Amino acid sequence: MLRWVEHIMGTAISVWARDLPDPALADAVYASLRAADRRFSPFRPDSEISRLQRGELAEHEASADVRRVLAMCDDLQRSSGGAFDARGHRADGRLDPSGLVKGWAVEEAAWLLEAAGVRDYAINAGGDVIVRGEPEPGRAWRIGLRHPQRADRVTGVLRLRRGAVATSGAYERGQHLHDPRTGDAPRGLLSLSVVGPSLTYADAYATAAFVMGRDGLAWVARHPGYGAYACTADGRATWTPEVERYLT
Repeated sequence: MLRWVEHIMGTAISVWARDLPDPALADAVYASLRAADRRFSPFRPDSEISRLQRGELAEHEASADVRRVLAMCDDLQRSSGGAFDARGHRADGRLDPSGLVKGWAVEEAAWLLEAAGVRDYAINAGGDVIVRGEPEPGRAWRIGLRHPQRADRVTGVLRLRRGAVATSGAYERGQHLHDPRTGDAPRGLLSLSVVGPSLTYADAYATAAFVMGRDGLAWVARHPGYGAYACTADGRATWTPEVERYLT
């Protein structure tokens, strides 16, 4: 098993692969992630997102990737009733697609491995994970869901051979999420994880569903193939039926 780690997009990103036909593929994965950060980061003054925010770049002049990501964000804003909002419609109007773009960027980078024929790998971006195949013959990838109040514990373990897991909560970066509809901090949940086929949508669904609180689990469950696992404010674990097949 080969492993690489770099710090990009404000978090540690690890790549594991059982068998890599060309070690340069790992460099290509990280180059793809760095390029996404340069293009999408709202904290880099030269990014397309920052230039759009300042009015220096019209949206129709932006790159195809930026236009595609913003269109996905707009769809999620509508389907979530405003719980996911990359444009700050009811807040400060700040353009920030971070709730979707990390998952999208990791998934795009993973396609480089797929195209090269790599069938057994995992990419972990600060707890948001995409996996394929097996870490060793006959064994699925095991993904621990961190306990939001105890960094040395997990609330559950998921077993996957193909899929993605993303988590939202206030434990890693403090209370950085707010309900775009009210401006208030989310209530009811300490953390919420989403498991499903796409890390792009698992990441975005986790962001929106955590803001929704307990209602977010049912909202995630309405999306075919996706399930939610949450730790409630009183410390109990709860999950939707789709998650059952992944629990160990």
